[in-house]
Amino acid sequence: MPVASGYKSGFQSPRFNPLRMSQSAASGTADVHSSPADAGITELQNAVIRFAGNSQDGIQTIGGLLAKLAGRSSREVMTYMTIPSTISGGPSIFQVHLGSGEVLSAGDESDFLFAFYQHSYDSHIGSLRPGGICIFDSDHVSELKGDIDAIHIGIPITSATVEALGGSSRERGKNLFVLGLVTHVFKLDKEKVVSLVSRQFGGKSEDILRNAMLAFDAGFAYPVGDLLKVDYELQQGKGSAVDKVTTDGNTAMVLGLLAGGVRYGAAYPITPWSTIMEQMRVELPKYGGLFVQAEDELAAVAMALGFAYSGHTAVTGSSGPGLSLKMEALSYATMAELPLVVINVQRGGPSTGLPTSVEQSDLMQAIYGSHGDCPRIVLAPKNVADCFYIAVEACETARKYSCPVFVLTDMALASRIEAFEQPDLSSCVCEPNLDLSARGEDFKPYPLDGATRHAAPGSVMTAGKYPVVTGLEHDEWGHPSANPGIHQKMTERRREKIKAFGATLPLPDVFGDEEGEILVVGWGSTWGPIREAVERLRAKGRTTGAIHLRHLNPMPNGMEAIFARYKHVIVVEMNDEGLYGHGQLATLLRSRFCDPKIRSICKTDGLNYRVRDIVSRVEETAARS
Repeated sequence: MPVASGYKSGFQSPRFNPLRMSQSAASGTADVHSSPADAGITELQNAVIRFAGNSQDGIQTIGGLLAKLAGRSSREVMTYMTIPSTISGGPSIFQVHLGSGEVLSAGDESDFLFAFYQHSYDSHIGSLRPGGICIFDSDHVSELKGDIDAIHIGIPITSATVEALGGSSRERGKNLFVLGLVTHVFKLDKEKVVSLVSRQFGGKSEDILRNAMLAFDAGFAYPVGDLLKVDYELQQGKGSAVDKVTTDGNTAMVLGLLAGGVRYGAAYPITPWSTIMEQMRVELPKYGGLFVQAEDELAAVAMALGFAYSGHTAVTGSSGPGLSLKMEALSYATMAELPLVVINVQRGGPSTGLPTSVEQSDLMQAIYGSHGDCPRIVLAPKNVADCFYIAVEACETARKYSCPVFVLTDMALASRIEAFEQPDLSSCVCEPNLDLSARGEDFKPYPLDGATRHAAPGSVMTAGKYPVVTGLEHDEWGHPSANPGIHQKMTERRREKIKAFGATLPLPDVFGDEEGEILVVGWGSTWGPIREAVERLRAKGRTTGAIHLRHLNPMPNGMEAIFARYKHVIVVEMNDEGLYGHGQLATLLRSRFCDPKIRSICKTDGLNYRVRDIVSRVEETAARS
């Protein structure tokens, strides 16, 4: 039998106190309003839903479908998931933050918890906010924590799924049963959900799709409303859903590379980079291109350099361990000045480290990882939408400055799903054209007084003198030279063109107070949580601003003027404080600006920052300064 119990005094209406809970859409808090049309319906502006089970249960499928539905319903969405690093699988979660307004984080706490097993309940009931609702599989969860301020609702998810499928699929399909429950509980658009399920399983056999729909219908029809006693409805977002794109960071990166004109590349699989590689292998042939899965990282980067040598903007990528193996060849890319986009989807290290967890510990590797004086451009996207735009920018920059451009994304962005406005493709799509036109007598690929300008193999040299591409130091034609003066001048030109790029960069916008007590500085996937933290600090009466760096090397000129307007400058990043007490970006900023008020907040637990943790640690750091 279903079980419904409320904390202390039996089942009552869920404890969503509007005075306590409706802080702001940005806070990750469930905003609740009673509908004037029907007092029995509780409208939610925001809801954070956590699914906790095992990776084999397909909870990522539930979360992904809900995220796609949000984009089609003009809602904002951000997801967060953890997956085990072992092939055999294990405990996993998928958290979905849905909102009718701006959503900047996956939520510090969940409003609704769906627990598939006892270990899921034990590990995640603490993530539920006071008065939240826990729906658990009563076939697997038997011991409840009586001291938790939560509404407990037990549903025999496993046995109900088996019954719906006639026992033929055992427990498979209970994720679709839960999706049906969620669709019913939150009054989601069933027709759209069914369409998404059909598309998800439409490429499989008819039996699989039929079983998926049987499980979904059984969950949708389950009388969970009788247990909740309250009907919920997620508010629609403002604006049109037609122009929304709902996807994860790795997919957005692929789309950005395609729009940016990449048609060739090579790589070797590694978590969490691999899905970029797999999608490029599928998509590039559609555009007349090619992506090669090489036998190892060294072969992969060498092939990518070959594509770049042949006149194309090429791509290679990996995670930290794979980038370490590519470094010698990437030095060649700097010496030969070849247009190459290098993507590092960062994860926890060192060595194999935490392959399915997030970290921002490869910044120094990206900037200084190779031997010799090897100046590089390093970019980092701030959210899923920016994965698209920064990929386009990386392609444009690699071509314009004829050099390798590194993009530092991370595990959080790679797997996170967000909804964002459809890009204006007419303004960012580049159609790649191979220039095989004849070069005149004055052509030099490495002129001391001008920009690098390679000629693709097959281009006619009217002077009869053909250039060379080599990893050796070279003259203006690329011919090897050990002349001390030439090496000095070529080193300077490679440096100065990177500085020239830096001079074009705008200062980052200040979010919040333009001057005052605290300036919070971040990069990468910390963007959303930092913005929420700034709002909470300002609500406490502390004058607080934030800037976020997308260009990490070189950095924009003039940031010292921004720093001067604040008493404290606190850098939030996901890497270790190192031997001298400062994270990697903070170390770079202190080195450049020699400003002792630049301080660090660091962590390496493999998890995203919670907003409340940023708030408390910023306050602690400011108090110690």
